[in-house]
Amino acid sequence: MPELIPIDALIARQAAASPSATAIIDADGTTRFDQFDAHISTAAALLTGAGVIQGDRVMIVAENCLATAIFIYAATRAGAIAVPVNARMTALEIARVMDHALPCVMIYTSGCSAEAQAHATAASPQDIGFGPFHMALLEPGARQDDTADVAVILYTTGTTGAPKGVMLTHGNLIFAGRLSAQLRGLTAADRVYGVLPLTHVFGLASVLIACAVSGAALHLEARFSPARLHAALTGGATVFPAVPQMHALLMQYAHDQGLTRLTGGKLRYLSSGAAPLDPAWKAKAEAFYGLPLQNGYGMTESTAGVSGTRNRIGDPDTSAGPPLPGIAVRIDAVAGADAGEVLTRGPHVMKGYFRAPDMTAQTINADGWLRTGDLGRLDAAGNLHIVGRSKELIIRGGFNVYPPEVEAALNDHSDVIQCAVIGARNAVGDEDILAFVQCRDPLNFDIDALALFAATRLSGYKRPTRIFAVEALPAAPTGKILKHKLLDAFADRLNQKD
Repeated sequence: MPELIPIDALIARQAAASPSATAIIDADGTTRFDQFDAHISTAAALLTGAGVIQGDRVMIVAENCLATAIFIYAATRAGAIAVPVNARMTALEIARVMDHALPCVMIYTSGCSAEAQAHATAASPQDIGFGPFHMALLEPGARQDDTADVAVILYTTGTTGAPKGVMLTHGNLIFAGRLSAQLRGLTAADRVYGVLPLTHVFGLASVLIACAVSGAALHLEARFSPARLHAALTGGATVFPAVPQMHALLMQYAHDQGLTRLTGGKLRYLSSGAAPLDPAWKAKAEAFYGLPLQNGYGMTESTAGVSGTRNRIGDPDTSAGPPLPGIAVRIDAVAGADAGEVLTRGPHVMKGYFRAPDMTAQTINADGWLRTGDLGRLDAAGNLHIVGRSKELIIRGGFNVYPPEVEAALNDHSDVIQCAVIGARNAVGDEDILAFVQCRDPLNFDIDALALFAATRLSGYKRPTRIFAVEALPAAPTGKILKHKLLDAFADRLNQKD
């Protein structure tokens, strides 16, 4: 069972046990655990003084920095619920979350984010400036009866404009943080490189809370930069949790600098989440780092981790690993299909969707199983293999095509940095397979050669109908490719005749 304490108590414990140990490193310097805990108490008193009470929502428009971490914990210390959102969202996107979350206070981390500053400037004229952040007071929304143990509400990226707030309890977050710390072997001697946004469940649960549980130092980076990442990894960082795009861009940066591998530093653990791995890309990454690349699977509704690998370098396994301790996984198989929907149950499953009981009931059944919407299978060893999102499944000529399989084949090509594959309905009622390939030089990229390359690796019905060479793919702040934005992002290319 998860520990029944508020998440801010984790910091108080570290401050009592190791007051002078490093808690946070950001662009402004280093903060010890005793200082961090004191800042949290000061910020909590500020919120309480502004009228924040039990069950209120405190919305934090932020990028990664000390102030963001402080206010996530301060909200809970004040008895409220933190609602962190990425400052790089548009004003309209933030307004939609505000209208749904109904916060009583807005916090803008303007000291570390130009976008947060811009949102603060456009907000209420009653804004009060306090150094590295701004605060705006709003009319509080109604308190909800089902949020008594909720610590954080995260709003997920969806294919529609409708907001979907995932309620994560203190128990959810502490359980997930402990599992992440155990999986990585985190100790107080570690320095975790935290470029994954704290406004996303991966950065929140698997990085921020995991560091609080273990006492590891957290190096917060507001924006991803291959150059800064390289400097951190050849410096003192020991643990680097990331998404595939970050690894791909770092390797490209090193290549441009004439480097073939990462040398120096103290890095001992790295992982890749949010997308399936393919064997050739995994081998390339391991050769570059000289370390095993661990994989895992999770989602916001499962407080990040569901499964994770513990492989040695060179292991050809590209699964997402076995379920983590205390977590159950089963496959809701369909007769005749080679995969089914992944269901999971345990202390990691969210409390539900904020102000959406019907949606919660559709997602979590009466026995507590969370329907993930992901397609997967369990192998003989009990490892979970994710083959795609159920909504992203492409049906071509009556055959099922899983985008990750096509992406893996294209990613094997030496000139491909990364790619994204989606289906699009055509005039005859079938689905075309569209591949968007990120490369160094789109104008001179040989698409025909890539098509021939893919033909040696994919059955005819799995081969892309059209391939588009592009400079960059639309991505979330985590680096996760936003497939639902591909058609709009490249609408002009789609309308061109080949």
